[in-house]
Amino acid sequence: MLELPVRASHIALMLTSEEKLQEREHLTQLCQRFGAAPPSKDADHYSALFDGFQIRWEQHGEFSTYTFYAQGNPDGPFTKPALRCVPVDWLSMMPGQLMVAAHAAIIASGTDSDTDSDKESDPEISIIAKNYFRNNPVVGSRVTGGAARVLTDFRIHNDGFSRFLIINRDLKPEQAGRLLHRLFEIEVYRIMALLAFPLARKLNPELKKADRQLYTITSAMTRTDSNDGELLDELTTLAAEIENHISSNHFRFAAAEAYYQLVEQRVADIREVRIQGIQTLGEFIKRRLEPAMNTCRSTSNRFSLLSERVGNASQLLRTKVDIVIERQNQGLLTSMALRAKMQFRMQQTVESISMVAITYYAASLVGAIAHALHEEGLPVNPAIAEGVAIPFILVIIAVGFRRIHKVIASTTE
Repeated sequence: MLELPVRASHIALMLTSEEKLQEREHLTQLCQRFGAAPPSKDADHYSALFDGFQIRWEQHGEFSTYTFYAQGNPDGPFTKPALRCVPVDWLSMMPGQLMVAAHAAIIASGTDSDTDSDKESDPEISIIAKNYFRNNPVVGSRVTGGAARVLTDFRIHNDGFSRFLIINRDLKPEQAGRLLHRLFEIEVYRIMALLAFPLARKLNPELKKADRQLYTITSAMTRTDSNDGELLDELTTLAAEIENHISSNHFRFAAAEAYYQLVEQRVADIREVRIQGIQTLGEFIKRRLEPAMNTCRSTSNRFSLLSERVGNASQLLRTKVDIVIERQNQGLLTSMALRAKMQFRMQQTVESISMVAITYYAASLVGAIAHALHEEGLPVNPAIAEGVAIPFILVIIAVGFRRIHKVIASTTE
């Protein structure tokens, strides 16, 4: 809740994890200087009333904001901004990278007639532009149900700050606080969303290069004399590069989309009504911010699509390589089967020869035994005994080989 008229200065700082810890200590020093209770260790927002000014601090995910309020407009809306009330030495030691700096002032309406009508005269807008915005084109609208008018030029002035002028018609204290807060959020989220735009422009040549490289690889895949192994290595390298770009820039593009949605929501929250002859804040922001966001979306989507295309090409190439390997394996198995068949036939031949050889030696052994018995005077004819034994020996050897084959077959099943 603000006592009107009021001046406000808003600062947004990008912070690292270490700088966030330093920021809390730095804010505590300011509180100690004015004898106020500092924020708790786990607090992400803080507000206090010091001598001559009021402070509001908010810590967001990747940035922090400071808003300083000072009562009255003794020398004009922007002649002595609220930031002048803050100790200079403390301001100079603030940690973080400055992203947004804006001044705002809520002043009383000059006349009743200009706020009651639904039109604004060109001379009045020209005077405001000349006095407060250095003759820059002014953007503005009626807001909060016609309770106030907001005018700005969305330019950074010589002091490094942009400006918002709110002409009060019937603002309540809590309405004034909400309106200032939403205007400052529009400015901060607009700048934070645009952080992705230079990145998108920087990545555009890399995107075109990767697209051409993928086209070259897929064209080579259609040739019959292509080296699939080398192409697969190139695809793997290209996929790694694309995934590296996606993983390293995904947060920035996703954050830009989220910030842009917040900008649209805050513009809708102030409930703009057109002032004849000038653009509304929503029109100005949409016309300039939406093309940048479309570029960021397009870059992010093209990288995702390119990653899918590389994945599809890799899958096709791997399928092609697998088919070639399967054909090679099939040919190898066919040759192995042929060699096994030939080896089996040779084994059968060897077995036949072995049976004859075993029979010969066994018959010779029977003949030797019969000859010995004949020498002892027994009525045995060695030649007849050896000849008669040959068929029996062959049958015994054949049965033995057959049993050996059965034992081998049973052990391999």
